[in-house]
Amino acid sequence: MTKFAFRIVDVFAAIPFAGNPLAVVTTPEELDAGLMQRITRWLNFSETVFLLPPTDEGADYRVRIFTPARELPFAGHPTLGTCHAWLEAGGVPRDDKVVVQQCDAGLVRVRHGGEALAFAAPPTIRSGPVSDEELREIVEVLRISVEDVVSARWVDNGPGWVAVRLASAQTVLAVDAVRSYPKVIDIGVFGLHPAGHPSAYEIRAFFSDPLGGVVEDPVCGSLNASVAQWLVGEGVVSAPYQVSQGSRVQCDGRILIDQDGEGQIWVGGHTITRFSGTAEI
Repeated sequence: MTKFAFRIVDVFAAIPFAGNPLAVVTTPEELDAGLMQRITRWLNFSETVFLLPPTDEGADYRVRIFTPARELPFAGHPTLGTCHAWLEAGGVPRDDKVVVQQCDAGLVRVRHGGEALAFAAPPTIRSGPVSDEELREIVEVLRISVEDVVSARWVDNGPGWVAVRLASAQTVLAVDAVRSYPKVIDIGVFGLHPAGHPSAYEIRAFFSDPLGGVVEDPVCGSLNASVAQWLVGEGVVSAPYQVSQGSRVQCDGRILIDQDGEGQIWVGGHTITRFSGTAEI
């Protein structure tokens, strides 16, 4: 049995213990993939990250990201939470403003040094409108009608997201999705808040667990990244702005969206370690 350092990081939280928890396990070399999957399933967070030395000379560190069901090439709240854990453990980035994370999706930049960390939204690997058949499945999962959908499109930057816009934030908060579904799903749903609200829109994220259950994610960075690319790109909203997520699962997430002069979308949020210690593996 070997001991490894671990941290449980609260990501995107507006108040303590209200964000998305992330387990970060630091290992000097890769564990067996099956063991990493079992650890992740046992911890039962939406994601667990294994923090490793980089193999790309352009990266500061490397991650492998697991959900209880599978490994992901990229995920948002694990990117911010791992960067936080690496810096807190004494990691020194090569750039005094940007940390570079290596993951299966490539190199991801994370801005640091300000009030909150922020990652550069990666490009989508699948975009465009959904088919009529796909839309029928989406509304079946969300238990709404096709007429409730303002627009829908693929916004997959790794996890598999498809996103649906509804008429308002209140309509989004009223969605009562199915508790199980025979196919793997990764569905985001969002709606604009009225003018003057602190957040531009409300967003929710639903995905499949290993047993076919449908789970709502407390706060999701990858979905927020690709939805921001969609909405800012079409002029629906203008950055910088804030997004709210998690209230239906007793969380209180705040996602900070910005855009730099080159058009790059940055997804930020507060991160703090809530627990740390030694994992015996």
